[in-house]
Amino acid sequence: MLLDFVLASLHHLAVFTLAAILAFELALTAGAIDAATITRLARIDAWYGAVAALALAAGRARVFLGAKGPEYYAGNGLFWTKMALFAAVASLSVLPTLRYVVWRRASRADESYRPDPGAVRAVRRVLWSEVALFAGIPVCAAAIARGYGM
Repeated sequence: MLLDFVLASLHHLAVFTLAAILAFELALTAGAIDAATITRLARIDAWYGAVAALALAAGRARVFLGAKGPEYYAGNGLFWTKMALFAAVASLSVLPTLRYVVWRRASRADESYRPDPGAVRAVRRVLWSEVALFAGIPVCAAAIARGYGM
């Protein structure tokens, strides 16, 4: 029981941290983006990847070491929906990451560099798409915890 509690707690904390990081990226891209903002974006995006890996690892551990066991999850359609949402969010997150890398290189070469407003809008559209898909993850999790999807 203690292991299940610890794994669930780690998993939930990681998922909530992902939501906070995503909100922070949206906040940072809402205004003027200078070299300092680009550096912050790149750093927070690196944390986003690390925390996503932690959420995935904790979730996987819950499946195989938690109280419900892998059989419970393997046959649950909502679990697979949750996994698909997570994969979609992860896939979408690649575009902002690549943009931040390009922007950071450009700002290191020229401190007066500012990203093209169209590129910033494109990144924000992707971030909002991530938010929309991400919102389904805890909804699926709450349903799974109550036995729905079997």
